[in-house]
Amino acid sequence: MTSPVTHTTTARIAGLLLAAGGGRRLGGRPKALLEHDGALLVERAAGTLRAGGCARVHVVLGASADRVRRRARLPDCVLVDNPDWERGMGSSLRAGLASLEGTGARAALVMLVDQPGIGEEAVRRVAEAGLARGPDRLPAALVSAAYAGVRGHPVLFGAAHWPGITARAEGDQGARGYLGSRQAEITLVECADVADPYDVDTPSDLARLRPGR
Repeated sequence: MTSPVTHTTTARIAGLLLAAGGGRRLGGRPKALLEHDGALLVERAAGTLRAGGCARVHVVLGASADRVRRRARLPDCVLVDNPDWERGMGSSLRAGLASLEGTGARAALVMLVDQPGIGEEAVRRVAEAGLARGPDRLPAALVSAAYAGVRGHPVLFGAAHWPGITARAEGDQGARGYLGSRQAEITLVECADVADPYDVDTPSDLARLRPGR
């Protein structure tokens, strides 16, 4: 059994939710506003970060940001606008990391809004692996959830890596290029027993959002 992660210990780790996508392959339906089991995906994902131990949660919005602000219940979250969201995930990652500067966060734990099969236990495991390095080494941490050994989300980026990630985050690649160049530094945390990292990208994927799925 893993030890509980408290909000006090994870004050150094900020949750960063990327929720700016316009759902182009879903006919222009913003993913943040899709519903699953009575809640919007953006609400569920922000709640997952909090339940997993992140006391501070920043949510990057883009497509239909005004509608998301009106409809979504995101108490105590910092909402970050990404006017360049159409350029892809990389622009949202850059905006999110920039919003964390000066907050005292020493690492960012990144989730994607369109992966509702990832729950709080995966967040907790990744956060714990970062915290296990000790507070002085947390800024140098790179920790990723893994599924049968394959790297996935959520991912923890220590603050020392933020400038390098920002410089290379382009298009829909996000931090993939940066992580690929530092594979030996990444701690993988197996999460296949507690999470399912499917994406909601196409109309056929919407079936996964039915109650009980």
